[in-house]
Amino acid sequence: MTTAELDRNVLVKALDEQWASLEELLASLPETAWDTPTNLPGWTVRDVVAHVIGTEASLLGEQAPEPDVDVKQLPHVRNEIAAFNERWVRHMRDWSPQRVLQHFRDVVARRRAALDSLTQSDFDAPSWTPVGQRTYGRFMRIRVFDTWLHELDIRDAVGWPGHEAGPCAECAFEEFVESLGYLVGKRAGAPEGATVTLEFTGPLRRTVHVAVDGRAAVVPQLSGPATVTLRLSSGLFARLAGGRVPAAERLSEVEMAGDTELGDRVVRNLAFTI
Repeated sequence: MTTAELDRNVLVKALDEQWASLEELLASLPETAWDTPTNLPGWTVRDVVAHVIGTEASLLGEQAPEPDVDVKQLPHVRNEIAAFNERWVRHMRDWSPQRVLQHFRDVVARRRAALDSLTQSDFDAPSWTPVGQRTYGRFMRIRVFDTWLHELDIRDAVGWPGHEAGPCAECAFEEFVESLGYLVGKRAGAPEGATVTLEFTGPLRRTVHVAVDGRAAVVPQLSGPATVTLRLSSGLFARLAGGRVPAAERLSEVEMAGDTELGDRVVRNLAFTI
C-alpha cells in the first residue's frame, strides 16, 4: 500500500465529512428512534453511537469506564476488542439522546483539532490498528470505514436510507477491497489458478478482480474470463462483508456466472468484521 493511498488530507477530509453526515442523521432522529434495535447483537441505535464516541474518545487518550457487569460474559461479546467496546456502550446506555449527541459533538470537535495538528509523516508512522500493526493513516481509514458502516446500521434500523455513495463510501470500500484476497483464498478456499470478479452495480459502481496465484490477491485485471463472476449491489456487499445480514438469506440477490459452487462459497464467506 502506497502513501498516496493513505493521503493525510484525503483521510482527514473523509473523516470530517463522515462525522458531519452522522451528526446530521442523529440530530434528525426522534427520541424514540434511539432505542431501536440494530443488526448488531445486543445494540440499539444509542449503543452504536456510544461505540463510535468511545473509540474516538480512546484516541484522545481517555480510558473506557469500568462496566457495571462483567462484559466478557455477555453473549455478543466474543473477544477483547468487543469487551473494550462494550465498556463504552454500557457507560452511555442510560443517557438521554440529547446528552449522547452533545457528547458526540464534543469528542468529534476535539478529534478534529487533534487531526489538524498531524502531518503526513504522522500518518505514515507505525501504529496499532484493529487489523494489526500498520500505519496511523491506515487506522484513520479504518475509522472512516467503521463510522460509515455504523451510519448504515443506524439508517437500516430506523428505515432511513442514504449515504451509500460519495467520498466517505469510496474510502470505506477500500477497506472492504483490502480484505478480498483473504476472504476468497482462505475463507472461501478458492483453488490455485481460480479467479473471481465482483461487479458492484451501485450505488458505488466498480469492478474488482481476485486471482489465486500462490496466494489470493486483488489484481488490476484478469488475463481471461473469471472462474466466477458475482454481480450484486454495493449496498448488499457492504452488509454481507460487514456481517450485518445472513448470506444464506440473500444469495438470490447475487447474480453468478461461471463456477457457481465457488461463487456460493465466496458469498457465504464475505463477512469479516468483528
